[in-house]
Formats: sequence, structure tokens, C-alpha cells
Amino acid sequence: MADDNRVPRRYCAVRYPKRRGFAAGVSAERARLLRQSANKWLNGTTLRYWFFDKPKRWTAADAQKNVVREAFGKWKALGIGLEFTEVDKRAEADIRIAFEQGDGSWSYIGTDVRTRRADPRTMNFGWSLTGDPVEGMNTAMHEIGHTLGFPHEHQNPFAGIVWNESAVYAALGGRPNHWSRATTYRNILERIAPDSVQGSRWDPDSVMHYPFEAGLIEKPARYRAGLTPAGGLSARDRAWALAFYPAIGEATTRRLEPFQSVALAFAPGQQADFRFDPARTREYEFRTFGASDTVMALDEMRAAGTRRIAEDDDTGVERNARIKARLRAGRSYLLRVRLHYAQASGRTAVMVW
Repeated sequence: MADDNRVPRRYCAVRYPKRRGFAAGVSAERARLLRQSANKWLNGTTLRYWFFDKPKRWTAADAQKNVVREAFGKWKALGIGLEFTEVDKRAEADIRIAFEQGDGSWSYIGTDVRTRRADPRTMNFGWSLTGDPVEGMNTAMHEIGHTLGFPHEHQNPFAGIVWNESAVYAALGGRPNHWSRATTYRNILERIAPDSVQGSRWDPDSVMHYPFEAGLIEKPARYRAGLTPAGGLSARDRAWALAFYPAIGEATTRRLEPFQSVALAFAPGQQADFRFDPARTREYEFRTFGASDTVMALDEMRAAGTRRIAEDDDTGVERNARIKARLRAGRSYLLRVRLHYAQASGRTAVMVW
């Protein structure tokens, strides 16, 4: 292990989204809550992933793909409410995975992958995942962690890391990463804004934390000789994943009936799921009420999993989430509502008519 701390590492260059700005009328507390839950998926969402079959430089052998498949399985095995499904068609995929060697390993963050239609790839693996099986699995789990909405843990503003900045720039500017100063700053030295993270603890064993060779960290002093996370998903990784994406079951899903409002009496960041079984085939409208910020989505329940019909996001704007859709009698639907901010407890509701 001591030898490992003298070896330059290959790192992920994450595609961070722009920090969101808000209108002048949005309070600091409201903005803080919206930033903390930004780019997180609605719990229960089925995320569909696809491996490129062309061009050749973006493809890989099944052994490489199997590492990624297994990594999705390890995240799911935590008990989270998200579902992962591999699909055969690019048009059906949320997550589009390539293996271009030499382009680094990276991913977009959380729901940002759905806004990147101009970029064919939402995730790339730039080195072999099978040469070193432990490193390969950690790399795959790390990139999937970004896709779930989790940032780099070593950029946690509460970590208290004091860097030897000149050594960091020199190390990352050389082999094997060849990063620019801007990329190095964005992925290592820049601290995430405190209002964008929850909690105040740093987890050096997180799968979202880079290992660092000797000489890059000045403080805490015990890491001057290098920092190597334990590997795999840490206990805190599991806690955070389950905080945003808790297990979902029939017991947590309520029935929604036409013209009957249901109060959303829970804390910001929490979510309610409602089953709706239309008695007639017609157009229905779902809407939230009250001074609140929500993300609302309507899914159709199918034997192979849920399929998203529509979604609306009213966060940071002065309107309420609204979905209109033609639904068919004899089919079942799920309405998912995540509360990001409420001006007053118990003053938010949802209704269908």
C-alpha cells in the first residue's frame, strides 16, 4: 500500500453542471434547499443504460461492459429505490456509455444526463476496467455515483484538506492524466459551495473520493504520505444513497382519487408516490397547489418496469407543477412528487381531475 501512494493515479474528470442562479425574489434559504437536491433523480425512476455499438472507438468487449453491469448491481444492492435496466436502443437510454481510450473516465451529474442530447455520450471509461479488477470496479461505481447525482467527496467543503497546490498541478499535468490547470482546479482544488451539500462530515473512504499519492495533501498531516480510500461503497455512501433514494414498496404508495386533494406534509427532499387507476380513458390533469417547489412525474406501470410519460419541474419559479396526459382505463400509473421547498408546512397539496 505504501508503494501505491507513490504512483500517479488516473482520475475522473467529471462534467459538473453550471451552478444554478435564481431570480431576485428567491430567498437564500429557498435557494439553499434547491441547490442541495439539484440533479437528483425522482426516487423510483427506472434509469435505462446503453453501450455504444459504433463508432468502434466507443465500443468495448463484453468483459469491460460486464464490470459496468456489475457496478450498477452493487449500487442497487444497497437497497435504493432507483431501478437500472440495460436497453438495446440508443433512443430508449438515459445513460449512454462509451469506452474511448485516452479520453479519460467521466460522467455528467445526475439528471443533467437528460439535458445533454447534443453530447452523444453521458459516461465514458478511458482505460481498461479489467487490467486491475479492483480499480476497474471502483472506477465504474464512481462514475455511476456521478450519474446518481453525487459529486467528488474530496471537494467536500467540510473536508478541511489543505493542498500542496503546486504539487497537485504538476502531478495532474503530467502522465497519465495530462490535465490542464482548469481541469485540475475544477476536479480537485475547487471546493463545492457549502449550500450545495448536505451534512458536514467528510468521508475519505467514499467511492466518490480519489486516492492521492504522497506529497499532494499538506493537511490533515496523516495524509501527507498519501490517501487511499478503502475501496467499494462505504457506509456513508450507503447512508447518502438511501437518504435520497430509499426503498420503495406498496406500503409507501398511496392511492390518488379524482377531485380529492392530498396534503404533502413532509420535509424538503422527501418524496410521495401515488398510484392512480383511471376508471375512464380520457385526458387527466395532475397539479400541485401551494407556495412550494416540487418536481412531479407521471409513470406508467408495466410488467418490465415503469415508463416515464411526463415530468414537470417548478423549482425556483412562481408557478405550480402541472401534467396533462391521456390515460387509459385498465392501466395503472404512478405519480411521483418530490418536495424541494415549502413556504409553510402542510400548505402543499396534489390533486388529479
